[in-house]
Amino acid sequence: MSARYDCADTQQREEGLVAATSAVQAGQLVVLPTDTVYGVGADAFTPAAVTALLAAKGRGRNMPPPVLVGSVRAAAALTESLGAFGQDLIDEFWPGPLTLVFRASSTLLWDLGDTMGTVAVRMPLHPVTLDLLRRTGPMAVSSANRHSLPAATTADEAQTQLGDAISVYLDGGSCADNVPSTILDLTGTVPRMLRAGVLSVDALRKVVPVIDLPDAGGEPELSPADRRAAEAIAAASAASAAKQGAVKQDDEADDPPAAADRGD
Repeated sequence: MSARYDCADTQQREEGLVAATSAVQAGQLVVLPTDTVYGVGADAFTPAAVTALLAAKGRGRNMPPPVLVGSVRAAAALTESLGAFGQDLIDEFWPGPLTLVFRASSTLLWDLGDTMGTVAVRMPLHPVTLDLLRRTGPMAVSSANRHSLPAATTADEAQTQLGDAISVYLDGGSCADNVPSTILDLTGTVPRMLRAGVLSVDALRKVVPVIDLPDAGGEPELSPADRRAAEAIAAASAASAAKQGAVKQDDEADDPPAAADRGD
């Protein structure tokens, strides 16, 4: 039987946060409000809980959930590096509706699904969820809906779709809209937009001038200005690689022939 708490009431909010923290620590699922849509969350470091989250949504391991954090320090601990643009984007847009994809730290003992060595991280701008995250640590969180159905913007909508698969519902009122966070992949040389969301491309370009954009078919397509910049980056990388290759060949020319070349 699920428990539900009205976070507009001070006493229920604290009771709900205590109950949600206990549920997460026990490997159970909770529904929580965010600054975009409602989310369903689980302890990111409990594989069985993450599996239950995916099952509740009707999703497979090929669609791993993002991770929400309560601090920038927690986000940095999950990644190999914030890269060339990560810190600037975090400084400008966190907490807020921007999900950033990084290379995951190789020291992490978790299983979010088929992540291909990456992790999608966000720090949401919602006081209830930030409070919860600071008590629980990083949580695997996906939109609170069954796969292919609209994302929940109220606790009622979330409960209708997910029912008793959830241990605790934290009711934070209605979301302002049903637009999800913008997702930006920082694992390559050029940042790549994986999903358009609340933050516009123009807003992002104030921090990151070059962004690889998806076309209508979902494949990346650079604007003319971005393509020129990307080509310049690629050309510089190729020139550097060619120079290193020439140096290597010169070094090899000075080496004695291998045994096979001598006929030994």
